[in-house]
Amino acid sequence: MPSKHDQKGDAWNLPELVKSFRPDKPKDFDETGPIAIWTEKDVSNGKIVDAFILILRTSGCYWALHSGCTMCGYINDARMEPVKPQNLGIQTEKALRRYGGEKVVKIFTSGSFLDPNEIPLDMQVEILKSFEDAERLIIESLPEFITEKRLEEIRQDNMEIAMGLESASDDILEKNINKSFRTKDYIRAAEVLKKLRIPLKTYILLKPPFMTEREAIEDAVNSIFFASEYSSEISINPVNVQGFTLVHYLWRRGEYRTPWLWSLVEVLKKTKPHIGEVRLVSWPTAGGTVRGAHNCGKCDKNVLKAVEHFSLTQDVSAFDGLKCTCLGIWRDSLEISSSNRFVLP
Repeated sequence: MPSKHDQKGDAWNLPELVKSFRPDKPKDFDETGPIAIWTEKDVSNGKIVDAFILILRTSGCYWALHSGCTMCGYINDARMEPVKPQNLGIQTEKALRRYGGEKVVKIFTSGSFLDPNEIPLDMQVEILKSFEDAERLIIESLPEFITEKRLEEIRQDNMEIAMGLESASDDILEKNINKSFRTKDYIRAAEVLKKLRIPLKTYILLKPPFMTEREAIEDAVNSIFFASEYSSEISINPVNVQGFTLVHYLWRRGEYRTPWLWSLVEVLKKTKPHIGEVRLVSWPTAGGTVRGAHNCGKCDKNVLKAVEHFSLTQDVSAFDGLKCTCLGIWRDSLEISSSNRFVLP
């Protein structure tokens, strides 16, 4: 029996198609518990340090609730309804009990920290104040919520903002990713951050759906050069397969392959020498698995280790000597000329 996603022609537009993959009902999460807490390595003031990562459970990304991006399934861990401010406070208290004074703190929400519908303004201030002693305090937001007024109400000297630009191509933002904004919106928000002297970290997506491997590399390279004009740090995020997404549907049908790690290395090598002091990093989610960026399986561990070393040191020589028999297969994949791009009706 055909699924509701097997329709052809003009029966779907992309926003409605992406939305159709969402679960019918949200999970019954405990809103007093954060989604996750862990530590990892990062850099602050030129030194490799420990970073504390906290993912608060909120109502989730407003755009995901409305439609969503083709590859993003983070809404699956959100409440999909408002979380009481007092419970956001309880989540923060639980995180503080595990906080060990790490120099870098990253607070995520599976949406936008600055969205008052996820976190009320007074709660934003309270949460940020809890980590005022960190050297770097990184929060994420869509550009829609980045305004001079809002940032002046909550800003701290250690605060940085991360934005997911994903691609510098409006065509790709619309037709491959179904993003809620366009490059002009990113630029507006970046100019606000520049005026207030708040550092910007930009996420670039590697291989959205409906792109060949070569197209994905070229777009990531172009997007990094574009974002380097506004960013203090750029993070390349290779697509990983998340549930209840269009990417997951394509992947299960054999119509999408997550990017090669060789493609990630190629992007890092091509761009870092040309963006000056802007830090370039990548921490591939599910790297080395079939759901994440991967090669043949034999060389994945070594390549991922080189990517981590590069991200911490900015030393392109980390990739010297990497080789594997699958390099030839990857090079062949770059010669595929048809991307079968999705065309909106």
